[in-house]
Amino acid sequence: MSKSASSTNEYPRAKNVPYYIPQPEVPAGTFYKEKDNEKPPKIFEPLKIRGLTLPNRIGVSPMCQYSADEKFQVTPYHLVHYGSIALRGPGITIVEATAVSPEGPLSPHDLGIFNDAQAEKLKEIVDFVHSQKQLIALQIAHGGRKASGQPLFIHLEQIADKSIGGFPEKIVAPSPIEFRPAGNFPKPNELDIAGIKRIIKDFGTAAKRAVEISGFDIIDIHAAHGYLIHEFYSPFSNKRTDEYGGSFENRIRFLLEVVDSVRSNIPESVPVFLRISASDNLSGEDSWTIEDSVKLANIVVDRGVDLIDVSSGGNIYKQPSRSSLQTDDKPIHEPFARAIKESIGDRGLVSCVANLERDPEQTNRLIEEGSFDLALFGKGFLKNPGLVWEFADKLNVRSYQAPQYDWIYHPKREGITELIERTKKHEESKK
Repeated sequence: MSKSASSTNEYPRAKNVPYYIPQPEVPAGTFYKEKDNEKPPKIFEPLKIRGLTLPNRIGVSPMCQYSADEKFQVTPYHLVHYGSIALRGPGITIVEATAVSPEGPLSPHDLGIFNDAQAEKLKEIVDFVHSQKQLIALQIAHGGRKASGQPLFIHLEQIADKSIGGFPEKIVAPSPIEFRPAGNFPKPNELDIAGIKRIIKDFGTAAKRAVEISGFDIIDIHAAHGYLIHEFYSPFSNKRTDEYGGSFENRIRFLLEVVDSVRSNIPESVPVFLRISASDNLSGEDSWTIEDSVKLANIVVDRGVDLIDVSSGGNIYKQPSRSSLQTDDKPIHEPFARAIKESIGDRGLVSCVANLERDPEQTNRLIEEGSFDLALFGKGFLKNPGLVWEFADKLNVRSYQAPQYDWIYHPKREGITELIERTKKHEESKK
């Protein structure tokens, strides 16, 4: 329809973007009630977190794409990648690990948010996601001794040298211990107190940029998988003897100060997620354990963390494979998530990740039983951007989808005039 044409049947135009795209009636992924007494499965119930309400409990786990430009900025690839997933209705989409400091990117092609220009480029993705009434989070991170690596599709855990844009001489860690002795990573530079304080401030500044410039709805702090924050709290990689090493309380100090820095730089209404490795997945006195994580969780929820995102491993080169953790038919991280949830109760939320897409009924049941509140999916969304839609089908319910898609599957749901009127009334009711 031309701009000069007028019609009472013109579909409402989406906001936040400078081009025409139809505005969804409600966020895609929202449970569609076909009968008055119909109740959604727990995984399709909304989840309230501070000032936000997720339309369902299916989220996109942050996954590095190694596709940034030489300035560590997003490219059109990222808009297509995240836009195609967000369009189909996850409750929350978490953008991949984004470095808070110049020496923090995991590879020469990872994202950064250590300057305003990087944050401004990210805004294009956020604006598109918001145009579809969807929510989007940014994971902020520092690679520590695992920074300046190769993209994993090129080589698993190998350093990127200067010839390909790497910066191995700049990598830092709590202690000068390489990730793999005589392996592919060099010995990192031990952080002094001034360096520690700088990076703590960088986390807060990055969170501020992400909210104020880019417009992200949620900040996700990456404290897992052997990256800098994990390196501080795990005794395996932290051999310091000052206030940031030694005891449990000293080793978690860096993490707590990062949380405080982030929380103080963003509005109270903005939720904070914290991804942790709940276990180093290796027994011994130098390992971080689930008991440590339970203790940590109770501390961070009192400091403003809204959700503990449970993963594991990544800090010890000789750890066993994750598959070896499987003791029954439940997801491998479910016991960790359940232990944390049982301890913190309603004081905080817990998410779980890893292969939850294999059995939608089981995943829904685990949420119903209280093992965790939010299910995060990585590989599941890479293989199927319409994973939310698939879950609805397998659980025998309907979910709203974008108008461009939904009418093809449900062309007789209602006339366009009725749909437009209902959409307008829904918008007016929110004013």
